[in-house]
Amino acid sequence: MTLLSVPVALGDRSYSISIASGMIASGQAADLIAALAPDSRACVVTHPGLRAAYAQPLEGGLRARGITATVVTVPPGERTKNLRAVARLYARFLAAGLDRRGLVVAVGGGVLGDLAGFAAATYLRGVRFVQVPTTLLAQVDASIGGKTGVDLPEGKNLVGAFHQPAAVLIDPYTLRSLPAREMRAGLAEVIKYGIIYDRVFFDEIVSDLPALRGRQEAALTRIIARSCQIKAEIVAQDETEQGLRAILNFGHTIGHALEAVTAYRRYKHGEAVAIGMVSAALIGEEIGLTPPSVTEAIATALRAAKLPVAFPADVSQEAILEAAQRDKKVLAGRLRFVLARRVGEVVVTGDVPSQAVCAALARQKAA
Repeated sequence: MTLLSVPVALGDRSYSISIASGMIASGQAADLIAALAPDSRACVVTHPGLRAAYAQPLEGGLRARGITATVVTVPPGERTKNLRAVARLYARFLAAGLDRRGLVVAVGGGVLGDLAGFAAATYLRGVRFVQVPTTLLAQVDASIGGKTGVDLPEGKNLVGAFHQPAAVLIDPYTLRSLPAREMRAGLAEVIKYGIIYDRVFFDEIVSDLPALRGRQEAALTRIIARSCQIKAEIVAQDETEQGLRAILNFGHTIGHALEAVTAYRRYKHGEAVAIGMVSAALIGEEIGLTPPSVTEAIATALRAAKLPVAFPADVSQEAILEAAQRDKKVLAGRLRFVLARRVGEVVVTGDVPSQAVCAALARQKAA
């Protein structure tokens, strides 16, 4: 497949998102990485289950191109995204002789990219890293924009840094082996882009859902590329989330709180965000901002993607509000919500009474 390139324009931190099916197996990914750091060292960070399929071919390709490469594995799952895991990565980087000219290459999903990216951002005061995302969610969202971080017991992503990758290499072929639940979780973030930014794209996603769920390569490549374009445009305007970039958090205020309250065991990130997007629409209804027809359009699209939309009956509104107050998006003690005015347009507000949140969640439980 022809290589597609999406630029992320950030001055001297600019980079490209390269998209091509089969780029890992063909050696194209190794070519692009080797060009960034000729005759240097690289640590390829991945999960044990991805080592043989993706990390080892990439390691071999880098070695053939004069890069001294080492594969480092970490266990999968949100529960391993913590400071203890970062310390273990530092030790592996040192043992591999990784210096300031070297590269960290993250091969995996969003959790792994966050973890490896944060380790790269802080090792030797910052070394370059490359994202090679292997899940749909990571390909369209987590790998782009330079957000890296780990969790604390009190909440998600409370320790982190903005550290832009040197490149993002997306191989849609990796989605062929992705579990169906992970595919659905990634579709939540794709649908989100249409809601927050592009009504035409939202309609295309809804139309393409059968093809996307069937993993048709042309449809997947098209929606991955457009999702990357949208995120790149937003990040280029607001790299460190001082304004516009906050719209990317649509569904995340409640979604992150739901993940924390359920100890990161019940929901995939995209599933929690799907529930959170419906929560946000209902909260918008409660304060008179979101028309019911918009809520229905959002919920219908998520249901068609086989994503959850109901709020769990065994989680209290009070527990969600308490967890949300520990979220990094809280400013001056006030929760910030991204709410939909219509499909394709959202607003960020800190002026949402807790009663409106509780009323919306109660309605969502009953739905």
